[in-house]
Amino acid sequence: MEHINEEILKRLFTLQDTVYQSFQRKLLPTVPPERIIGVRTPALRHYARELRGREEKFLAALPHRYFDEDQLHAFLISEEKEFDAALAATEAFLPYVDNWATCDQLSPRAFFASRAELLPAVERWMASERPYTVRFGVGMLLRHYLDAAFDPAQLARVAALPSGEYYVDMMRAWYFATALAKQYDAALPYLRERRLDAWTHNKAIQKAIESRRVSEAQKTALRALKIRK
Repeated sequence: MEHINEEILKRLFTLQDTVYQSFQRKLLPTVPPERIIGVRTPALRHYARELRGREEKFLAALPHRYFDEDQLHAFLISEEKEFDAALAATEAFLPYVDNWATCDQLSPRAFFASRAELLPAVERWMASERPYTVRFGVGMLLRHYLDAAFDPAQLARVAALPSGEYYVDMMRAWYFATALAKQYDAALPYLRERRLDAWTHNKAIQKAIESRRVSEAQKTALRALKIRK
């Protein structure tokens, strides 16, 4: 029987779209172009569902050679329904995540029902020295802790993260823009009092103004808070 990892790689190349490959190479400057096969996201998601139950050896074969394998890996973890298994697989995979796309596609469904158990891991990820692990941690706060599980202290935690790493700062900006849409009164003082670095501050305002979830009156107030050069 053909080794499952060889089977997976051959399948990914049969799903290759060279036009999409060229497009992805422009979107992913941190990924060497030769690592991108060019498989579209819907095809990867479908293949991940097809592989369920046969993915153990593939998930253990880290690091992967191709970006598309990393994407498939993220989708396989995201399909995991059991919290402990999803957390363990996420912890094993995060050190190998080297781009914003894989980082943001990794969203285990098991986490949605286990927010209290997840929070210590989120705190640990945000304390990492690896930028995409930090980005992932902030992304988990954005996805899971800006509604019923919101704690205002989380705003301070994200604001205190060191600035200067573009892909971390972009996620910090998205987090505050989403907080302005969902927890406006709690998030606004961070902009009024300029508790963020100027780039993240302005990017958060830009993204909030682009959101349909922020009212016109709030957008007017936010425009006045932009830091001018």
